[in-house]
Amino acid sequence: MKKIFALLFAAIMLFAAAGCSGVPANTVFSADDIPGKVVGVQLGTTGDIVYASEYEADGETTVERYTKTNDAVQALKQGKLDCIILDEQPANYYAAANEDLKVIAGDFDPEDYAIAVAKENTELLDQINSALATLKENGTLDNIIANYIGEDDVQGTMPYVSSNTDYSNGQLVMVTEATFPPYEYYEGGDGKIVGIDIDMAQAIADILKMELVVQDIAFDTIVTSVQTGKADIGVAGLTVNEDRLEYVNFSDSYVTATQVLIVRAK
Repeated sequence: MKKIFALLFAAIMLFAAAGCSGVPANTVFSADDIPGKVVGVQLGTTGDIVYASEYEADGETTVERYTKTNDAVQALKQGKLDCIILDEQPANYYAAANEDLKVIAGDFDPEDYAIAVAKENTELLDQINSALATLKENGTLDNIIANYIGEDDVQGTMPYVSSNTDYSNGQLVMVTEATFPPYEYYEGGDGKIVGIDIDMAQAIADILKMELVVQDIAFDTIVTSVQTGKADIGVAGLTVNEDRLEYVNFSDSYVTATQVLIVRAK
């Protein structure tokens, strides 16, 4: 009897241990597994507008939209989502910071990131394109990108340092959404936003002899803020697409990215 009780107790404890977290095992191993699942996206992103909405149209897939990627990541960890559709580099950052998550390919099309500018502000658009061309030609843009996502022995070794003190052309107000590493995110406890987009915008502002002012707002309001003149530029890993082109113009592309899936590691 004691042996039977011991075995029963062991079985109960094993069951309790397996289910104590309440988080289901991962069931998404490729994009083919998405139909019928609960998918998380950041509101207004390419993952939302282009891909998640297409899955949602089947009537079986549920899409949960979040204003911040951090909230979607926490929901995935808690088992409220089956996967998240997100740009590759931010996805890699979140997976690296959470050992219970991993990134898998989503078989999505490549996309171009560019800077949003109000349609009537063609002079500023031309100036930004000219500055971007300079940053590409002299290698500054490559160095900025490599500093964040280059080889391990390069990352962190070539930060962009602004030496400009001439703000004779005024301020360049940039809106972004700072939960999108390595493009824009908070570092340290001083409230400073850093990242590829921040350094690139600073380098552009330096060329234009302007003072860069960065404002952190909701992602789905960035295009509207630029369109209505509340900000000069929107820089937030923004993909050029037909919907956004109705409201703003875009600069030349500065990086090519792709969407992937974040899932639970087990």
